[in-house]
Amino acid sequence: MQVDVNRGGVRGGTPKAVLALTLNAFIWGVSWWPLRQLQGHGLHPLWTTALVYAIVVAGLLVLLPKAWRGFVAHPQLWFLAAASGLTNVGFNWAVTVGDVVRVVLLFYLMPAWSVLVAWAMLGEKPTPASLLRLLLAMAGVLIVLKGPDSPWPVPQGGADWLAIMGGLSFALTNAVLRKYHHTPSESRMLAMFGGSGLMAACVALVGMSQTVVPAPALALAGIPVVLGLALAFMASNASLQYGAARLAAGTTAIVMLTEILFASLSSAALGAAELTPRILLGGSLIVLAALLAAMAPSASAQTAPGGAESQ
Repeated sequence: MQVDVNRGGVRGGTPKAVLALTLNAFIWGVSWWPLRQLQGHGLHPLWTTALVYAIVVAGLLVLLPKAWRGFVAHPQLWFLAAASGLTNVGFNWAVTVGDVVRVVLLFYLMPAWSVLVAWAMLGEKPTPASLLRLLLAMAGVLIVLKGPDSPWPVPQGGADWLAIMGGLSFALTNAVLRKYHHTPSESRMLAMFGGSGLMAACVALVGMSQTVVPAPALALAGIPVVLGLALAFMASNASLQYGAARLAAGTTAIVMLTEILFASLSSAALGAAELTPRILLGGSLIVLAALLAAMAPSASAQTAPGGAESQ
């Protein structure tokens, strides 16, 4: 999931901008499918993430060859690279091995985490309204985590932990973007894309040493899927840049919540998720908290969820 938005307001919000954001949400909402296809072709999602973002970085440097200069000049962008990289590690790995709807809902705790992260990193004390959103989201996640065979609402496996970690990392990514908004936008993009590939490769190497992640292997049939996924992520980020620059931050955040809808419908239709009443109830509270966060009049809303987003 990638976000790189630096805007000061609305610039003629149009249906095209909404459609662009919807396309971004759609790509991230269904990204679980090519990731699982590539795992079937022998490529673990971490290696897929590393390879895809290597292709994306190469394309970015062709289009914006000076992006690396700003990155070198602003070493604090390494924090952005690490946060964005962990976001993609958590999300991409989780949606490949876990229940897609459950993973996406846990990932979208990001607005709740943002309250705590902004307080710690940016000195923004939480308001009563933000604390209410935090309580709503946490109530939702407790319902989602409470399994029929578990007496306590705790993460049920690795996918749950990865999704929660990814959402927290996404909140950190947004906070770092705001903190270093003065840096060149192309350098921020390079940090996010490059960090996503680098962190995925590093975690994969550690996983290999612990026999958790298999060595990279890719059948020939998987090569078109890798290239298609890289192009899709490029198109996703371009769509986000276009749409978010023309709409208010709250509108952007609301439109990007359609990622949950796309992920839920696609995974339920293809048997990659189970829509139980408990999941629907907990998910409704999480989405409600995200909607309230999106509609809140806050000067701090300079970044939007989505692809990680990157979804």
